[in-house]
Amino acid sequence: MEEIEKNRYNLNISRYVSTAPEEEIVDIDSVRQELEKIEGDIQKAKVRHNQFLQELGLKPIP
Repeated sequence: MEEIEKNRYNLNISRYVSTAPEEEIVDIDSVRQELEKIEGDIQKAKVRHNQFLQELGLKPIP
């Protein structure tokens, strides 16, 4: 009752019950590992792409 009185008898549900969804807990180590894997895949693809460019007599990408 004290809380209701402090809120000037406002019975709006959002004042008393949180409707916000819980925040997802992010596993930073897992995210870092996934980013490292993606970076490795990018580097491999870049090397292969540059091999094709070299075969065609074109300048490789840095």
